[in-house]
Amino acid sequence: MNWQEFTALLVLATAMSFSPGPNTTLSTALAANYGLRRAMPFVCAVPVGWGVLLSLCALGLGGLVLAVPLLAWVVKVLGVGYLLWLALKLAQRPASGPTGASRANVTFWQGAALQFVNIKAWMLALSIVSGWIAGRTDPGLRFAVVLPVMLTYAFVSNLTYALAGSLLRDWLAGPEGSGRRLLVFNRAMALVLVATALWMLAL
Repeated sequence: MNWQEFTALLVLATAMSFSPGPNTTLSTALAANYGLRRAMPFVCAVPVGWGVLLSLCALGLGGLVLAVPLLAWVVKVLGVGYLLWLALKLAQRPASGPTGASRANVTFWQGAALQFVNIKAWMLALSIVSGWIAGRTDPGLRFAVVLPVMLTYAFVSNLTYALAGSLLRDWLAGPEGSGRRLLVFNRAMALVLVATALWMLAL
């Protein structure tokens, strides 16, 4: 892989990883609600699930999904349904009190599984495989370069959004911990997830 191709890979990774999406929205919301420590399992789950997805696409799964419209439709419907469910749980989370501690939280394995129903993750994986790996004379070597780069971007981007959420946490708690700002924030994040789901449905 020459430097021009590597630079193009970095540009794509930056644009796709740091632009808002299901992962970054959830990273921000989890850290704002529960703190950075509680958000870290999800932040770490994103690159794990994404790495597995990219690996499977490199092995041909992406081509199979593209070749069978029913599979693409199933991925889309599952992704939309899961995002709407998360949005509902987030919007219903109480502004304060312990009852919401587990209602909207996302576990490590749920975060990893989310990548397989995340259309944005599929689009990026398929773009990378078709543009940088498939049909090349050295696909194994290229994959060995691409994978750690993309895992790093997936982790750093979600960590950045989680840090932003954690920095907002005290302010969102509001005067005397009323939590009204947090309630508005949660519902705004839920709307972002709904908008993302509708965008996925329109693709």
